[in-house]
Amino acid sequence: MVEFAPLFVPLERRLQTFVVLQWIFSFMVLPPVCLVVFIGLLFTRFWFFNMLYAIWLYLDQNKPWQGSRRNEVLRSHVIWKYMKDYFPISLVKTAELDPSQNYVAGFHPHGVLSIGAFTNLCTEGTGFSSLFPGISSYLTTMNIFFWVPFFRDYIMQGGLVSSDKESIAHILSKKGGGNLVGITVGGIKEALTTRPGANKLVLRSRKGFIRLALMHGAGLVPIFSFGDNNLYAHAKNSPGFWWKWFSDQLFEKLGLTIPLFYGRGVFQYTFGFMPYRRPITTVVGKPIEVPKTPHPSQEEVDRLHQRYMKELSNLFEAHKLKYNVPKDQHLEFC
Repeated sequence: MVEFAPLFVPLERRLQTFVVLQWIFSFMVLPPVCLVVFIGLLFTRFWFFNMLYAIWLYLDQNKPWQGSRRNEVLRSHVIWKYMKDYFPISLVKTAELDPSQNYVAGFHPHGVLSIGAFTNLCTEGTGFSSLFPGISSYLTTMNIFFWVPFFRDYIMQGGLVSSDKESIAHILSKKGGGNLVGITVGGIKEALTTRPGANKLVLRSRKGFIRLALMHGAGLVPIFSFGDNNLYAHAKNSPGFWWKWFSDQLFEKLGLTIPLFYGRGVFQYTFGFMPYRRPITTVVGKPIEVPKTPHPSQEEVDRLHQRYMKELSNLFEAHKLKYNVPKDQHLEFC
């Protein structure tokens, strides 16, 4: 039975819903729309604008690998406050970050749509710059987004950058420090296994970010976002189900996939693609000091990786009871 939302809802809540709806639209619908518009314009009298944009795309093609194009006006826009208040999302600081240093931050868990990562690191909705003055935050995402006309220019404004090691290395090489690159380490594989209440992380074999931290002497910052896995219900992908085959093929060919998930609707609470209104608390842990090692050995990488997992586990254990995680539940690495 469908549970409908009340007819009369405060304007504040309507605005929160609208802002989250436009964000969902931006990442789930806007990329194909931009492609269709770009191709469609080629068959109209406005084809010349496409040619101009194609020249711009050629000249600007490396920007996502060169620190993107952060726009502080857009990042600080009031709409992100509404997005933060929808859930709500809060950012917790446990230690200072030195603005003269660069950092690699592992963001866990990935969640279905990385809503916590985006809101905290690509906007000022939760006040990242106020909590960590002098630190410019970036977030990595799939390369395919940066080849979508128009859409690429929009997402770069928030500080989204390519997940390639060259892109991360460019930011970590900036002199003067004050840069933090957030990486949703579990990636798509973790997104596919997301379940409400689960704390299973794809991390045991993910060591590329550790190697980059060593090569550049960048501090390692563990971040755990409590509640990020609770925003959607996730349909089960059984081995014989056709959707799993389709997802596997999509991941193999394009490096992306579409998790089967559902949440609530705009005017009803039973089914839809809107996330549930459930709190997210993102806790930023104490940075791990990393000595600069231009050519780290596998042993050095493994040692630092083990320490990172231990620090992440300690962060989780220290805060889990505050955010309604059962005492007997622990992080599981795979």
